[in-house]
Amino acid sequence: MTRVDAFPTGGTGAAEPTGWEALVTAALLGTDRRTPPGSEPGAGAPGALLDSAAAETVRRRAGLRPARAARRPDPAPEDPRPVLPADAAHRLTVLLADRPGPAAVGRRGSAPDLMELLPQWLATANSRGFAAPPEALPALLDAARGRTDLRPAVLAFAGPRAVWLARLNPDWRFALRATPGAGPVPPGPGAAERVRRLWDEGLFAERVALLASLRARDPGGARELLAATWATERAEDRLMFLDSLRTGLAATDEPFLEEALADRSRNVRATAAELLSALPGSTLAARMAARAATCVSLDRALAPPAIAVEAPHECDAGMERDGVVPKPPAGRGERSWWFGQLVDAAPLRTWSARLGGRSPEEIVALPVSDGWRGELHAAWCRAAVRQRDGAWARALLGAPTAPEAGGPGAVSLAERAKLLGTLEGEERAAWVAGFIATHGLSEAFQLLGMCGVPWAVPLGRAVVDALEIARDAGSYPWSFSGVMGLAERCLDPAEASRLDALLAIPDESEDASPGAGGYWAEAFQRLVTTLRLRAAMAEELEGEGSV
Repeated sequence: MTRVDAFPTGGTGAAEPTGWEALVTAALLGTDRRTPPGSEPGAGAPGALLDSAAAETVRRRAGLRPARAARRPDPAPEDPRPVLPADAAHRLTVLLADRPGPAAVGRRGSAPDLMELLPQWLATANSRGFAAPPEALPALLDAARGRTDLRPAVLAFAGPRAVWLARLNPDWRFALRATPGAGPVPPGPGAAERVRRLWDEGLFAERVALLASLRARDPGGARELLAATWATERAEDRLMFLDSLRTGLAATDEPFLEEALADRSRNVRATAAELLSALPGSTLAARMAARAATCVSLDRALAPPAIAVEAPHECDAGMERDGVVPKPPAGRGERSWWFGQLVDAAPLRTWSARLGGRSPEEIVALPVSDGWRGELHAAWCRAAVRQRDGAWARALLGAPTAPEAGGPGAVSLAERAKLLGTLEGEERAAWVAGFIATHGLSEAFQLLGMCGVPWAVPLGRAVVDALEIARDAGSYPWSFSGVMGLAERCLDPAEASRLDALLAIPDESEDASPGAGGYWAEAFQRLVTTLRLRAAMAEELEGEGSV
């Protein structure tokens, strides 16, 4: 049928609209001005218009030609892991259904925040090797789509079916980029050919996932695959691919990374330099050590001896090639900016030889001349984190009970938290417990986030004791809500019975914040309820799955 304008042009000899166009015209003008085709004017015209529209709709739909049938997707892969126990599966449904609503005003109440318990539930389920219920996979992937921190655990729990679903729904494409334990090309006959085909023909997300998966099990093969097409890749893709070499970084990667130092992209060059500086035995690290050593010396003429600093006067082409960024950020001097980059890229073993064979603790304790102490120690902090050097991290952290909380080298809470990340779990928890016992909770939130879950008993008790002290002092309770939220997720559930004495509303002193006692009681009630819920969740996951 030839399409005509829906409205009559009047006086031009144009044809009157027919069929669907006539019905649209009648609906727009009103049945009192335009009688629908096939009906009489009057009160029955509106009903006749709707009946005609319904019939015409069916006719138009029936007249559509069917589209070519789409190719049916391949069947979902099997997941051989044991099935989740029934009680745990029900608990997962409840946790996934607890979506955060509009921002609450005032108190949170005493009910646990179920969505915040999901990461811990997933960690426990993964540690016990259970498979995700198929019917829960869409909700799990939706949750991981909205919260990137959930993705590793969700994808491990979802298993190979996460990749299968991600190929069918663009909203879940993130699963193609990183699926722990389930690479895009499983090993088996013809795997090498399939890897090469996917690398040459796959989508960008699929190629990133492939490289990450291959790097985890065959670092050298992944590097060779990347090197084969490196020259033809886009700059932004080269940067993402290069980042995958962080997994399994070793001395065998050095020749490839040295070549990347000459890349035409500044960001690629900077990433290559960062990776090489994390290899203390690399030639780049040796070059940076030589440069840094010319800037730092021991002035023995002073009593006691002090560290003297002479920052570089220029950033030459060699420094730029090795990753030194020549232009400082706003408000930062050029020389201090260049100096910091040289020191944090130099192997930390450089300084014992350079400064009289002293240990890290002795070096950090030395005075530094001319106001360079903060810059030098901050650079050492970055180097200790990058090189995962526990001895230097301990020296820079200092004792947790020191009057200057955090020790001589830590320039901020963020630096302290990063330094803690280089220590083993028990040592980390013990340091933070000592810090809280000495300095309270006001600066401990970021440090607590670096500690393993559940918290070690000394750390958990230090937190509870500090919260009780804050309550008894009539402190403003809302300022501790972040620490209380961490305690709900991280405190050992076995500590719940110790908190029963804190559930009553305390007597409020005259200088206490109004209503503080009720808030504290409510917050401790929520903490106890959450701890007991976590204990129940762990017990449900103790059950044996069935296949």
